[in-house]
Amino acid sequence: MGSRELAERMSPGEATQSGARPADRHGLLKHSREFLDFFWDIAKPEQETRLAATEKLLEYLRGRPKGSEMKYALKRLITGLGVARETARPCYSLALAQLLQSFEDLPLCSILQQIQEKYDLHQVKKTMLRPALFANLFGVLALFQSGRLVKDQEALMKSVKLLQALAQYQNHLQEQPRKALVDILSEVSVATLQEILPEVLKADLNTILSSPEQLELFLLAQQKVPSKLKKLVGSVNLFSNENVPRLVNVLKMAASSVKKDRKLPAIALDLLRLALKEDKFPQFWKEVVEQGLLKMQFWPASYLCFRLLGAALPLLTKEQLQLVLRGDVIRHYGEHVCTAKLPKQFKFAPEMEDYVGTFLEGCQDDPERQLAVLVAFSSVTNQGLPVAPTFWRVVRFLSPLALQGYVAWLRDMFLQPDLDSLVDFSTNNQKKAQDASLHVPERAVSRLRKWIIFRLVSIVDSLHLEMEEALTAQVARFCLFHAFFVTKKPTSQIPETKQPFSFPLESQAREAASSAFFSLLQTLSTQLKQAPDQTRGGQPWTYHLVQFADLLLNHSHNVTTVTPFSAQQRQAWDRMLQTLKELEAHSSEARAAAFQHLLLLVGIHLLKSPAESCDLLGDIQTCIRKSLGEKPRRSRTKAIDPQEPPWVEVLVEILLALLAQPSHLMRQMARSVFGHICSHLTPRALQLILDVLNPETSEDEDHVVVTDDSDERRLKGAEDKSEDGKDNRSSESEEESEGEESEEEERDGDVDQGFREQLMSVLQAGKALGGEDSEDEEELGDEAMMALDQSLASLFAEQKLRVQARRDEKNKLQKEKALRRDFQIRVLDLVEVLVTKQPENALVLELLEPLLSIIRRSLRSSSSKQEQDLLHKTARIFTHHLCRARRYCHDLGERAEALHAQVERLVQQAGRQPDSPTALYHFNASLYLLRVLKGNTAEGCVRETREKQKAAREGRPGLSQDPTLSQALVPSQGPLSCCLDLNLVTRVYSSALSSFLTKRNSPLTVPMFLSLFSRHPLLCKSLLPILVQHVTGPVRPRHQACLLLQKTLSMREVRSCFEDPEWKQLMGQVLAKVTENLRVLGEAQTKAEHQQALSSLELLNVLFRTCKQEKLTLDLTVLLGVLQGQQQSLQQGAHSTGSSRLHDLYWQAMKTLGVQRPKLEKKGAKEVPSATQSPISKKRKKKGFLPETKKRKKRKSEDGTLAEDGTPAATGGSQPPSMGRKKRKRTKAKVPAQANGTPAAKSPAPGTPTLSPSTPAKSPELQKKNQKPSQVNGAPRSPVEPAGQKQPQKALPKKGVLGKSPRSALARKKARLSLVIRSPSLLQSGAKKKKAQLRKAGKS
Repeated sequence: MGSRELAERMSPGEATQSGARPADRHGLLKHSREFLDFFWDIAKPEQETRLAATEKLLEYLRGRPKGSEMKYALKRLITGLGVARETARPCYSLALAQLLQSFEDLPLCSILQQIQEKYDLHQVKKTMLRPALFANLFGVLALFQSGRLVKDQEALMKSVKLLQALAQYQNHLQEQPRKALVDILSEVSVATLQEILPEVLKADLNTILSSPEQLELFLLAQQKVPSKLKKLVGSVNLFSNENVPRLVNVLKMAASSVKKDRKLPAIALDLLRLALKEDKFPQFWKEVVEQGLLKMQFWPASYLCFRLLGAALPLLTKEQLQLVLRGDVIRHYGEHVCTAKLPKQFKFAPEMEDYVGTFLEGCQDDPERQLAVLVAFSSVTNQGLPVAPTFWRVVRFLSPLALQGYVAWLRDMFLQPDLDSLVDFSTNNQKKAQDASLHVPERAVSRLRKWIIFRLVSIVDSLHLEMEEALTAQVARFCLFHAFFVTKKPTSQIPETKQPFSFPLESQAREAASSAFFSLLQTLSTQLKQAPDQTRGGQPWTYHLVQFADLLLNHSHNVTTVTPFSAQQRQAWDRMLQTLKELEAHSSEARAAAFQHLLLLVGIHLLKSPAESCDLLGDIQTCIRKSLGEKPRRSRTKAIDPQEPPWVEVLVEILLALLAQPSHLMRQMARSVFGHICSHLTPRALQLILDVLNPETSEDEDHVVVTDDSDERRLKGAEDKSEDGKDNRSSESEEESEGEESEEEERDGDVDQGFREQLMSVLQAGKALGGEDSEDEEELGDEAMMALDQSLASLFAEQKLRVQARRDEKNKLQKEKALRRDFQIRVLDLVEVLVTKQPENALVLELLEPLLSIIRRSLRSSSSKQEQDLLHKTARIFTHHLCRARRYCHDLGERAEALHAQVERLVQQAGRQPDSPTALYHFNASLYLLRVLKGNTAEGCVRETREKQKAAREGRPGLSQDPTLSQALVPSQGPLSCCLDLNLVTRVYSSALSSFLTKRNSPLTVPMFLSLFSRHPLLCKSLLPILVQHVTGPVRPRHQACLLLQKTLSMREVRSCFEDPEWKQLMGQVLAKVTENLRVLGEAQTKAEHQQALSSLELLNVLFRTCKQEKLTLDLTVLLGVLQGQQQSLQQGAHSTGSSRLHDLYWQAMKTLGVQRPKLEKKGAKEVPSATQSPISKKRKKKGFLPETKKRKKRKSEDGTLAEDGTPAATGGSQPPSMGRKKRKRTKAKVPAQANGTPAAKSPAPGTPTLSPSTPAKSPELQKKNQKPSQVNGAPRSPVEPAGQKQPQKALPKKGVLGKSPRSALARKKARLSLVIRSPSLLQSGAKKKKAQLRKAGKS
């Protein structure tokens, strides 16, 4: 850190400027590292880091305001103003400003003097001129940002003079000093400005109009001190004819300066305010803006005009707004919106939207100005099409009066378009077009009407919660009337008939009105859910629109439909109204509201397509009457058909037909209606839905025609799009055409054999192909060549038609497939509603295999986006709504046997899948069926279970003879309330488990069986013997079985199914199998064998943990002998790949058995001296140890063969190496340990039992737990006996916890001394203190 700080302080050129003082450089050590780090963090690019460092620096200095830290901080910050890193200079400037703001006792003149002395412009070298200039500039800015500069007259004058001096260096600083000067002078008082003004502003008008900063200073003086300015400069008219060109140049320079910042220069807004103040705004706008800046064809100047237009809106009156919003600027803005289409082009429309939104929000009390601005922006059109989007969010700021006026203007423009009131324009490409049909008024009117109708709908969509109900009704009636009706004769009862058209309403506009009307219906249906009280009389908007349509139909003399009704269709309409009245009697039922919504929507569709909707209305009315308990009316001539389908099936067919339409409103309605009728669903009705989803049958189904209006939408969109982007799209179209040609060549490259034969025959007939003697033959004549050319041309034309026909057929099939997939996605809505609202319905069980078939097919061919959407939605319904549902079917009836067969089938299918993800879905489906069978309480299942139990008592083979199994399945219910056949299910899953353990590439996985075991622990109890059996099998089954057992034995659910003796017996069996595996430990030659050894040791450690938690007593004698016998083979393979993990697991198990892992010295470590050797070797003398003659005698005596208490001291051969500081702090009472890891003899305390090899040994961890507090590391000692007294030893136990041999005091001292010698020099002072303490302890 010291060198880094010095490098920062001594920046290049600093030594020459201020001189390097060694005292200051060495003074860095007086400051803390934390304090010095603040200055590094201040210069970092992250804003949060800089701010946090500045805050910490200020807090640090507040505690030491008079110390040397303040002086150093000022010096460092001033030095940072001129560092070479340009990004760091503003950071140091801001930190200096905050420092001066926090400590007001620091004089600004002194700081400014330090900055000028540090960066003297007259003495600095040429190479360091630029950093010095910026240092002075940022220094003045720091004084200004502190807020104290305008209060200090002396510092202010010096800063102004410095900025004037800096303004001469334009090559480096450009106009930054003048901008800073203007900012400073704008904050000073009037008196101060009057005093300073003669020094900063010249009396020459040419100088004032030479730069934006000079002009801005002039405008500032004119605003604050006009009398002083008049004495200095005289009377000045900036908007005179001779000054206008210079104003334009100044504004152009200002526009260029903010090109990257994309903001409005302050000078432009100041000039606008001055023009308004002097009543010269029209002259300023016309001459300076429109005829000056706008004519330059310079985009930064154009953007300045757009921003000035947006910023001027709140400042202008209604008359001035008309001047601005109908001029060249708004027209040029429209051209920019139309031409800026490419992604990388700058788009000004979002910025203008912000300007307009700010204006509308700020003048809520002036609806006339709001309406004028919104109408003006809606009147900017490109050949009749407004450039404003149909969905413009600024309308949310309109007042109610302005909104009402805007809607009225839109309706009037739809009926009687006034093209002369529009600010219309054509782009350059449109002007070059020679097609006269593009410039006719009818085309402009059609484009305008389409925009208006969608604009009306978007207003309701964005403001349907705030709009008045009457205004919403007006828009809805307007759209309905002009979409489906035509006026024959005006009448006072229908206001819509009194509004004639100035241009006839064409068919395309009616189609757009029809599409917009149904979009409006969807918005109003959403409104019904969110705010139902806004509808009149509590009825939905659809009901009122149907009543309005009935009123129009009844006035047939005045109004007629676009598509006339037949007598049958009119009867269907009347019956629909009658059914609606009947539904009002059942208004309390939720089902009646859904039926009403369905009936209303289909009734309104009768206006759009009478032939298709007529039959649907009749079927819907019949289904509604049947569902509400009424018998349908039948003619006497018609007999009752006994084969008539139930009403639910008919209604499901109707919903499927409606889902085939590409309408989001119909999709929502179908979900709503199906949610009310799904409780009445029949198997046949469900089969109708599954037939659509079944991949095998849905490919050839034609009973549901899937419609698509994308082509129409594309045609409408192409018609509405302007031709302004032709130049931008020309290159793209050329690339696309080239791509299509290349694709066509590739496709035509593979020509069929028939075409080749035809080509050969034509060439042979024309003698174009010669044989062996073709060289001798003459060339073909002109007539023969012409005939051959015609034949070839006709042949290739036919081939091209055939290729095009095949391509069209392929595209048609792909489109049909896409429509079918989209239809299936929509039909999945009904499945989702069924499993969500009726999870206890038995029909839900029929969905498993169809959903699985969709998942299988989609996983195999999920290339397209539609296939992926279908897969994701099906998987979500299957996983989240079906398999993980909290509720499920509890009334199986006679389905129990079929479900058992289905479980077996699903498990078998899971084992045959090509990959694990697909198998997981099948396995989860079987688990769901197990849960249904386990929790079912049907009487039929109870009788079946009783028969099986009775058969079991009679001794029939194949049935369960354990009556407790069925009780344990559902413990909260009766003993015979479960339908699950445990024997059958056990056989199924045991076969799957055996396949998983033996099959090499099985799709089944360990998590699948873990999920099975955790959910059904009784089934796990029956499958555990298979796992235990495979623990000692081949390599792969052994590994998988060990992994499963590791997780299974830790499950509480599995443990609760075993009695204590059974659990102990299971643990013993697993332990015996693991012991058998460990006999070959360390002999692994392959990676699989090595993995098997790892899994066996992991399973062993799991067994130890389980025994410790359960406090089980197991005989570990054989296991300990096996592990000890394999220690040597493990050491031989200690350096093989992956052996470290194996050794860790091995010694973890040995530690549990009481054997500690020996400490192995590193290769570079020095051996501890033995008793026969000298305590300090000759080699260590060279390392700095004291020679033998300098050592004290007591230290030499401590290294003898016997200690004072008579016990043998640890020699260098048997003493383990140093074990670290933490272990040295432990109690000295430890038992010597052997180096090879075998258990050493320990001295048990009185009353502590010692296990013999013949008796089962308790877990060693439990022995630790039962020891007294005085026992440490398995070395018990009586508290009354002295530490040095020798204890009688007993027989050597076969297992236990090893102790650790105590090291002599000399060994501990030498270890500490060697650690100190190897430590860095800065830390040896503490080590010397430790050494002195050790010497004092040795003397005592």
